[in-house]
Amino acid sequence: MTPDTTALVSRLGRPLRLIVTGGGTGGHTYPALTAVRTLRSRLAAAGGALDVLWIGTAAGLEARVAGSEGIPFRTVATGKIRRSSNPLKLISPANVKDMGRVPLGVAQARTAVAGFDPDVVLGTGGYVAVPVGLAARMCHRPLVVHEQTVRLGLGNRALARMATRVAVSSGSTLPFLPDAARPNAVVTGNPVRPEVLTGQAGKAVQALGLWGFDREAPTVYVTGGAQGSQQINQLVSDILPWLLGHANVVHQCGPAHEAGLRARVAALPEHIRARYLVTGFVGPELPDVLALADVVVSRSGAGTLAELTALGKAAVFIPLATSAGNEQEHNARHLADAGAAVALIGPATSGALQDTIVPLLTDPARRAEIARRAREHARPAPAPPAGPPRLVDVLLSVLDR
Repeated sequence: MTPDTTALVSRLGRPLRLIVTGGGTGGHTYPALTAVRTLRSRLAAAGGALDVLWIGTAAGLEARVAGSEGIPFRTVATGKIRRSSNPLKLISPANVKDMGRVPLGVAQARTAVAGFDPDVVLGTGGYVAVPVGLAARMCHRPLVVHEQTVRLGLGNRALARMATRVAVSSGSTLPFLPDAARPNAVVTGNPVRPEVLTGQAGKAVQALGLWGFDREAPTVYVTGGAQGSQQINQLVSDILPWLLGHANVVHQCGPAHEAGLRARVAALPEHIRARYLVTGFVGPELPDVLALADVVVSRSGAGTLAELTALGKAAVFIPLATSAGNEQEHNARHLADAGAAVALIGPATSGALQDTIVPLLTDPARRAEIARRAREHARPAPAPPAGPPRLVDVLLSVLDR
């Protein structure tokens, strides 16, 4: 049931106060941002307002996103626990040092939570969410945890037992929840940024000056996430002359890798050079670039999967081998087994990438079928009462407890 926002606004008599925490990657950051935007819009439509404080890390993507949105931002100390199948390796100097930072982070987070006095705290994962979630519990504030992937990350696993509600992207996650958390779990899907679904291919051509692109050829969008991926960059660079003989390419390589790839572009034959755009970061143009793309080559994080399946894009996934719990490989296999994507599992080579992408570029019917199946696997939360509650509905519902 959708909460009565108008009644809530009247009862509060002031702006609703929300602390959001989580980040490090787009998979944690963008669902939080989408929830903030949606909640602000929902409250405004009912005559209310939203005050937000984002608690994160200075080096994470969330700091940049919060700043661009005008959201007040505060940092706390946090530590990354490095996984290992060998228990002895868990007691590494780096882990011991980082674990020593956790109590400091909790103390800082408790000061922030007590000072802001939120009505609800939303945690979307990442190590920074742990001290903030613990502080919410200490301050007796409702805590909603959202998990984007099928298997819980370490941070959310720690917080699930104490959360008021645990929102998950898929019913497949429920068996992985701690027993104490299952009665408070609800399937909401993954929030997808609405603007991602409204792109226009022509605007990408205008905004990025893609005048040399052959509009009769398919367009490939290559991305390794906000920071780029050296592995993906190298694989694509190795097959670039061949690839540009079959397609246009927009390559978001990460700011640190841009100079090296531009040097590679200068060596390309002039007749194909105009088909290639390399850029460190794609910002507001992303929805339009995705609309232009016929094929996407990317990592397989949960946020990426949510957006590409919602758009119905044919994709080649190259999972990040070091993702927590090997989650990216699990994501990629799930869609590949359903014929809704192609995945390079295991050691990825340029030859394997070329063999994988050939049929997607040369066979429009195959590309369209993969895109159709991808759309069938989309899991953004539909609007009630047609489907399960959205994450924002869960946030509002805990205020009535």
